[in-house]
Amino acid sequence: MSILLDSLASAYDSVPHREDFRRAALDAALRDGLPHARSEAWKYTSLRALERRTFVPSGVLAAIDAGLLADLPSPRIVFVNGRYDASHSDCSALPAGVAMQAFSNVLGEGDNPPAVMPPRRFDHRDEVFARFNAALANEGVVLRIDVGVKVAAPIHLVFVGAAAATDQAWHLRHLIELHEHATVTIVEHRIAGDMHAHFNNEVIQVHLEPNARLTHLRVQDDATQATSVLRTDAVLASHSQYHRVDLELGAALSRHELNVRLEGDNARLTANGVLLATGRRHLDTRLGIDHVGRDTTCALAWRGLGAGRSRAVFHGGITIHAGADGSDASLSNKNLLLSDNAEIDTQPVLEIHADEVKAAHGATVGRLDDNAMFYLRSRGLPEQAARKLLTAAFCREVLGIIDDSALRASLTGVLDRRLLELESA
Repeated sequence: MSILLDSLASAYDSVPHREDFRRAALDAALRDGLPHARSEAWKYTSLRALERRTFVPSGVLAAIDAGLLADLPSPRIVFVNGRYDASHSDCSALPAGVAMQAFSNVLGEGDNPPAVMPPRRFDHRDEVFARFNAALANEGVVLRIDVGVKVAAPIHLVFVGAAAATDQAWHLRHLIELHEHATVTIVEHRIAGDMHAHFNNEVIQVHLEPNARLTHLRVQDDATQATSVLRTDAVLASHSQYHRVDLELGAALSRHELNVRLEGDNARLTANGVLLATGRRHLDTRLGIDHVGRDTTCALAWRGLGAGRSRAVFHGGITIHAGADGSDASLSNKNLLLSDNAEIDTQPVLEIHADEVKAAHGATVGRLDDNAMFYLRSRGLPEQAARKLLTAAFCREVLGIIDDSALRASLTGVLDRRLLELESA
């Protein structure tokens, strides 16, 4: 057993509601251990440095500066180092038909985990962190939206990493359910209250019933020494729509697995993102999109930037299953290398087992276009200003799917502020 797994497993004795499925998940994780380079899913992300580290379970709720949340209006729910922070949360503005609670509060009312979040099985050997999450998670967000409810104001989910005497680990599990014809916008903020080197391991389950519409925006801007492992599993019923944008801007090691199953006919997914790798960061994003229903659609546009001595990894997998006739799938992954020492690995994968489908995928890795640079320089722009302009335009393209102009401007501002780091990366 690695030092890391041993330290994570030590938290099991303090977990309430230790059902059989939790013990089974823990035993499977310890039995199979951490994935190594021979695992295709982890081929480009080494865990050697992480497996030698130790973490203690998240303890007493840490204090944070309220100014961190000044630009995040209600309704919002806040977690600090994996603990629910009621003092900074505000759900009073939620309309009727919307229920949002901390998982711990739901359990405090007498429910048990299977009643709130049905247990999940993770049968693959390389799903070690999902297994630990199944075994140890006792906190998170439970958000349910009733039939036909259209929520006007965005709902903010805020996760803050704060300084502590020792490096901490937490395992959050979230459930987002939209019933028929429900509509909502959710914004995830993952921010650093202070410098820290904590480890967060989270799983999000998304269920969209027929004709539901979810806009899901996520800003991962954690501390430069943090470790973040996130898995999002979404299931879409007929005529439902899932639109999301991910900005991967922080953490020393960040991995996000986005798995979406288009089960119902005419389900639609739009998922765009930016991977901004600077310094010595390692950012790993893995998409797994399954077309199951007929006439389903996915449109994926991701942009990557590599600067300093960083590494960005992208895997875009699309599978069109037998019977998913009429599917329309597209993937575009374009990447810019801004440093001789940065590395970008991209792997688009397309499998088609159905007839009468439309599918396209492509990936590029290169540098800023010399002709575009020459054009801007010839118009009087200094070289540094021209590089800034082209780089910003390259990244901002993926934000165009955000309908809410205020949210789009907010995310553009966050992205632009982080792009300024490229000057010193």
